[in-house]
Amino acid sequence: MSEHEIIREDAEDGTLSSFLSDRIYDFNSTTTGFTDGILMAYSIRDSSGSIIAALTGHTWGGTCEVTQLWVDEPHRHQGLGSRLLETAEAIARERQCSQIILTTHSFQAPDYYTRLGFEIVATIDDYPAGHQMYTMRKLL
Repeated sequence: MSEHEIIREDAEDGTLSSFLSDRIYDFNSTTTGFTDGILMAYSIRDSSGSIIAALTGHTWGGTCEVTQLWVDEPHRHQGLGSRLLETAEAIARERQCSQIILTTHSFQAPDYYTRLGFEIVATIDDYPAGHQMYTMRKLL
Protein backbone atom coordinates (compact mmCIF):
# COMPACT_ATOMS: atom_id res chain seq x y z
CA MET A 1 0.00 0.00 0.00
CA SER A 2 1.40 3.38 -0.96
CA GLU A 3 1.39 6.02 1.74
CA HIS A 4 -1.19 8.06 -0.20
CA GLU A 5 -3.50 5.34 -1.42
CA ILE A 6 -7.25 5.94 -1.21
CA ILE A 7 -8.88 3.28 0.96
CA ARG A 8 -12.58 2.53 0.71
CA GLU A 9 -14.04 2.59 4.23
CA ASP A 10 -17.22 0.99 5.54
CA ALA A 11 -19.53 4.01 5.60
CA GLU A 12 -22.21 2.06 7.45
CA ASP A 13 -20.23 1.55 10.66
CA GLY A 14 -19.78 5.28 11.32
CA THR A 15 -16.12 5.07 12.36
CA LEU A 16 -14.82 7.41 9.65
CA SER A 17 -17.73 9.80 10.16
CA SER A 18 -16.96 10.04 13.88
CA PHE A 19 -13.25 10.51 13.15
CA LEU A 20 -13.99 13.36 10.73
CA SER A 21 -16.50 15.00 13.08
CA ASP A 22 -13.88 15.04 15.82
CA ARG A 23 -11.15 16.47 13.56
CA ILE A 24 -13.45 19.16 12.13
CA TYR A 25 -14.68 20.10 15.61
CA ASP A 26 -11.06 20.39 16.79
CA PHE A 27 -10.22 22.68 13.85
CA ASN A 28 -13.37 24.78 14.20
CA SER A 29 -12.89 25.18 17.96
CA THR A 30 -9.26 26.16 17.61
CA THR A 31 -10.06 28.62 14.82
CA THR A 32 -13.09 30.28 16.46
CA GLY A 33 -12.25 29.89 20.14
CA PHE A 34 -15.64 28.26 20.76
CA THR A 35 -15.02 25.02 22.67
CA ASP A 36 -18.52 24.60 24.08
CA GLY A 37 -19.84 21.97 21.65
CA ILE A 38 -22.17 19.42 23.26
CA LEU A 39 -24.04 16.67 21.44
CA MET A 40 -27.78 16.08 21.90
CA ALA A 41 -29.65 12.80 21.42
CA TYR A 42 -33.20 12.22 22.64
CA SER A 43 -35.71 9.49 21.90
CA ILE A 44 -39.26 8.53 22.75
CA ARG A 45 -39.95 4.81 23.09
CA ASP A 46 -43.11 2.79 23.16
CA SER A 47 -44.03 0.33 25.92
CA SER A 48 -41.90 -2.41 24.32
CA GLY A 49 -38.83 -0.14 24.24
CA SER A 50 -38.84 0.48 20.48
CA ILE A 51 -37.86 3.96 19.36
CA ILE A 52 -40.87 5.72 17.86
CA ALA A 53 -39.40 9.23 17.66
CA ALA A 54 -35.91 10.68 17.99
CA LEU A 55 -33.85 13.83 17.62
CA THR A 56 -30.11 14.37 17.33
CA GLY A 57 -28.06 17.53 17.12
CA HIS A 58 -25.65 19.68 19.03
CA THR A 59 -25.05 23.11 20.45
CA TRP A 60 -21.91 25.07 19.65
CA GLY A 61 -20.96 28.72 19.58
CA GLY A 62 -24.39 30.08 20.46
CA THR A 63 -26.32 27.95 17.97
CA CYS A 64 -28.31 24.75 18.35
CA GLU A 65 -28.34 22.57 15.24
CA VAL A 66 -30.95 19.85 14.92
CA THR A 67 -29.34 17.36 12.56
CA GLN A 68 -32.07 14.71 12.52
CA LEU A 69 -35.69 14.51 13.66
CA TRP A 70 -37.80 11.45 12.94
CA VAL A 71 -41.19 10.17 14.04
CA ASP A 72 -42.38 6.69 13.07
CA GLU A 73 -45.29 6.92 10.63
CA PRO A 74 -48.02 5.41 12.89
CA HIS A 75 -47.08 7.85 15.65
CA ARG A 76 -47.09 11.07 13.63
CA HIS A 77 -49.55 13.90 14.40
CA GLN A 78 -49.46 13.08 18.11
CA GLY A 79 -47.08 15.86 19.14
CA LEU A 80 -44.00 13.67 19.56
CA GLY A 81 -41.82 15.67 17.16
CA SER A 82 -42.93 18.90 18.81
CA ARG A 83 -42.04 17.51 22.24
CA LEU A 84 -38.57 16.61 21.01
CA LEU A 85 -38.09 20.05 19.44
CA GLU A 86 -39.32 21.72 22.63
CA THR A 87 -36.73 19.70 24.55
CA ALA A 88 -34.01 20.79 22.11
CA GLU A 89 -35.12 24.41 22.44
CA ALA A 90 -35.04 24.22 26.24
CA ILE A 91 -31.51 22.78 26.10
CA ALA A 92 -30.51 25.46 23.59
CA ARG A 93 -31.75 28.19 25.91
CA GLU A 94 -29.95 26.61 28.89
CA ARG A 95 -26.77 26.61 26.82
CA GLN A 96 -27.23 30.30 25.92
CA CYS A 97 -27.98 29.70 22.22
CA SER A 98 -29.58 32.52 20.26
CA GLN A 99 -30.93 30.35 17.44
CA ILE A 100 -31.82 26.85 16.28
CA ILE A 101 -31.01 25.76 12.74
CA LEU A 102 -31.95 22.68 10.72
CA THR A 103 -32.33 21.48 7.16
CA THR A 104 -35.34 19.85 5.57
CA HIS A 105 -36.55 19.07 2.06
CA SER A 106 -39.63 20.40 0.30
CA PHE A 107 -41.22 16.94 0.52
CA GLN A 108 -40.49 16.57 4.23
CA ALA A 109 -41.67 19.10 6.79
CA PRO A 110 -41.01 22.79 5.97
CA ASP A 111 -44.61 23.77 6.78
CA TYR A 112 -44.40 21.94 10.10
CA TYR A 113 -41.23 23.82 11.07
CA THR A 114 -42.74 27.14 9.93
CA ARG A 115 -45.70 26.56 12.28
CA LEU A 116 -43.16 26.09 15.09
CA GLY A 117 -41.52 29.46 14.41
CA PHE A 118 -38.78 28.54 11.93
CA GLU A 119 -38.14 30.57 8.79
CA ILE A 120 -36.46 29.54 5.56
CA VAL A 121 -33.12 31.32 5.28
CA ALA A 122 -31.65 29.43 2.30
CA THR A 123 -32.90 27.22 -0.51
CA ILE A 124 -31.01 24.79 -2.72
CA ASP A 125 -32.98 23.88 -5.83
CA ASP A 126 -32.93 20.42 -7.38
CA TYR A 127 -31.76 18.61 -4.27
CA PRO A 128 -32.92 16.02 -4.92
CA ALA A 129 -33.87 16.62 -8.55
CA GLY A 130 -37.27 18.28 -8.79
CA HIS A 131 -37.30 19.28 -5.10
CA GLN A 132 -35.62 21.78 -2.78
CA MET A 133 -33.57 21.59 0.37
CA TYR A 134 -34.18 24.34 2.91
CA THR A 135 -32.04 25.66 5.70
CA MET A 136 -34.34 26.94 8.41
CA ARG A 137 -33.74 29.03 11.51
CA LYS A 138 -35.65 29.92 14.64
CA LEU A 139 -34.40 32.86 16.66
CA LEU A 140 -34.57 32.37 20.41
